Parts: sequence; C-alpha cells; structure tokens
Amino acid sequence: MEARAIKRYNRSSPRKMRLVIDLIRGKSAQQALNILQFSDKAAGSVAELTLKSAISNLTAKDAGIDPESIMVKECFVDPGPTMKRISPAPMGRAYRIRKRSHHLTIIVSTKQ
Repeated sequence: MEARAIKRYNRSSPRKMRLVIDLIRGKSAQQALNILQFSDKAAGSVAELTLKSAISNLTAKDAGIDPESIMVKECFVDPGPTMKRISPAPMGRAYRIRKRSHHLTIIVSTKQ
C-alpha cells in the first residue's frame, strides 16, 4: 500500500531541494524524519512537512499500519513556474532576475 503528498509552488530553487531530497530517498520514514529535522538547509523543513503529510495519508488509508514499516518509496522535485523580474543595470540596461519555484512529491509505502 502506498500514499503520496505533493507540495506545490515552493519558493526555492529545485536544485536546492534536490540536495535535501537525495538524502532521504529509499530510507525508512523515521530515519528520513530524523535526517530532515536536523538538516541545516531551509528546504529541509518544507520536505519534513511534506513527508509527515504523506505518512499521515498512508495511516489514514489503513489505521493498522505499523509506523516502523513505512519507508520512502519515491521522491522527486519538478520545476514550477519561474517569476521573471527586472533589475536595473549600468548604462540603461536591465538584468533579468529569475525567481524559481518547484513542486515536491513524496511517495511512501509499507515494506513488502
């Protein structure tokens, strides 16, 4: 049995979130929560909330699931929309500022 949680339109770069997500892929849920809780990256708190939501979705499907048997089956980050802004530059030019966003998907399942 598996469940998923999707956090959309997060205001940080997908590349920064992938650094955090790569740490928890394939680990047990409790171990992944510990890794995210003590991560010093800002993306860790967003990933932790999404993982807790996925665990909650799985336990809502079947209340008899043992929390120790839950593992992170799959997690990935997709790019979201990019807001484009203009920054003044020398001699009348303009530089483009790209404010990136991403969508985070975490899928948890029970161990077979």
